[in-house]
Amino acid sequence: MPEVITPILEIRDAILERGAQDARKCYQCGKCMSSCPWFQVEAVSYPVYRFPQAVKLGVVTSSENKEVLAREVEDLFRCFACDACRVACPRGVDMAKVLRAVRRILVDYANLPQELRSMLSKTRSSGNPLGEPREKRTAWAEPLGVGPFTPDMDALYFSCCIPAYNQRAQSLAIATATILRKAGLTFGTLGASESCCGETVCKVGAEKVFSELAGANIAAFRAAGARRIVTTSPHCYSAFKTDYGEWGFEVEVLHETQLFAELIERGLLKPRTKVNRRVVYHDPCLLGRVHGVYEEPRWVLRHIPGLEIVEIENFSREQSLCCGGGGGGFWLDRPPDERVTNVRALQAYRTGADTLAVACPYCLQMFEDAVKVLAVPMEVRSVGELLAEAL
Repeated sequence: MPEVITPILEIRDAILERGAQDARKCYQCGKCMSSCPWFQVEAVSYPVYRFPQAVKLGVVTSSENKEVLAREVEDLFRCFACDACRVACPRGVDMAKVLRAVRRILVDYANLPQELRSMLSKTRSSGNPLGEPREKRTAWAEPLGVGPFTPDMDALYFSCCIPAYNQRAQSLAIATATILRKAGLTFGTLGASESCCGETVCKVGAEKVFSELAGANIAAFRAAGARRIVTTSPHCYSAFKTDYGEWGFEVEVLHETQLFAELIERGLLKPRTKVNRRVVYHDPCLLGRVHGVYEEPRWVLRHIPGLEIVEIENFSREQSLCCGGGGGGFWLDRPPDERVTNVRALQAYRTGADTLAVACPYCLQMFEDAVKVLAVPMEVRSVGELLAEAL
């Protein structure tokens, strides 16, 4: 028997040591399954409550059948790290952390989806998941005259990799820069010294790559003398505020919607131009459930003249459905009938809104793809884009 039991115990202990201790708290009530975004997708059966039990028994990825093992690995990378299950759990089990611990081992053995393997390789070699040149990272800022950050400036602006390199998403960074200028704030970027925040890399389980990214960014922030960092992406916001804190890095971090709300309240921004739209706001998981930022984006939208704001009944704020981009999902190409994004886009469309407002570059791209696939007449705009239009 020892030759059978020992490997199982080794697997269990290895996973627990990598951060899955919350698995011990789970008593299999199943509430996590009904709160999981996958519960809304008919084509997918995802009994997430089974994972803690599998960890405790040491039977994760233990099958010798290649097809069974491949399906299990696919399920382990389905988690969006959206925190919905933790909110619903009577014992507060952090399922994302449990699954991240398992992913750490899978990444060590290169047993992960090819799309994620490619993303990690590009991030490690070029400092961003798109594999683009560092020197082009702030090309969006040059026409605006946004230069390098200096310690005497009000804030260091961190755009996120997607607005930095994706042509459509660049408008998010441009809108933010325009708004900060209108408010009279001085700000700059790190330029080519900026690396991916690494939040998704961390959730995927690639600890070595994350350590390299975090170390490089923290060194760059300190060298620049940054005291206040403003981010467009909730992923960057969460990484700097929480993940980097484990490295002893402490600095004021604001998501742009928090800063926009502050500037309007102080009278430094006065939206006057009417923006005649019926808008529904989507709560990003990291900004909302993880960090509790629900009201600031709505407060900003309420101060834009002409906007009519509606909510998605039963699925807003804490109950918001993930866009499907978190935890590595942004990089995975799923079949049309397995896309949480489509379910969420239809929820938004059924409110009668003509515009879906987002506060995350991942959400922007996920939903723009969804509305094209679904062929629904709804535009996706960021809160910053709408605010800039009103100024």
